Amino acid sequence: MTYLLTFAEGILTFISPCILSMLPVYLLYLAGTPAGNGTSASSVKNRLIVNSLGFVTGFTLVFAALGAAASAMGTLLQRNRPVLLMISGSFMIIFGLNFTGVFKIGFLNSEKRFAPRVDDLRFWGSVLFGVIFGFGWSPCLGTFLGSALALAGSSETVPEGMLLLLVYSAGLAIPFIVSAAIFENIRMLLGWFSRNGRIIRIISGILLTAAGIWFFKDGLVLILA
Repeated sequence: MTYLLTFAEGILTFISPCILSMLPVYLLYLAGTPAGNGTSASSVKNRLIVNSLGFVTGFTLVFAALGAAASAMGTLLQRNRPVLLMISGSFMIIFGLNFTGVFKIGFLNSEKRFAPRVDDLRFWGSVLFGVIFGFGWSPCLGTFLGSALALAGSSETVPEGMLLLLVYSAGLAIPFIVSAAIFENIRMLLGWFSRNGRIIRIISGILLTAAGIWFFKDGLVLILA
């Protein structure tokens, strides 16, 4: 259930307004040279898919490393695992309420922006771009990634924590790669998500808050058992 929740958090990250609205920009960066500049449309599409694979590889490496660090810290405190579960649940509730707009937390709503060179981007350059994105921590990314890291911190082993963040990365990476492959066919769908961003934020925040309550309850049950 934890892995399913973490995968869902990756998908919610992808469809969140501040990621989805930027998707055309990311894909434009990753496509490199536009068609009509002496490059065929098929070549541009192939480059976009290859570079998208590099991009998701980059942020996956960052997330896996963060998951290992979080779970290593949690492993030192495994005797207090019920307390860790309650702390993780509390963080998820706070993140969820922040995302719905019930209240605002400054650092979760701040955004670090980078301006990498993306002229004629290739695979390894895309990996670096993905690493930069992984450390970019946009408001939406910070909310759901923070929740996944909280779960990793309460995991029993370092490999389990890394796996949780790999599952989270897969939830974000799979729709990203699919979107790159069929971008021309989903423009209207992307527009619908952009127009209904507020509703998506509220639903996502409610789901995250509910999951936090569930984890908090599990930790409380273990303490009282």
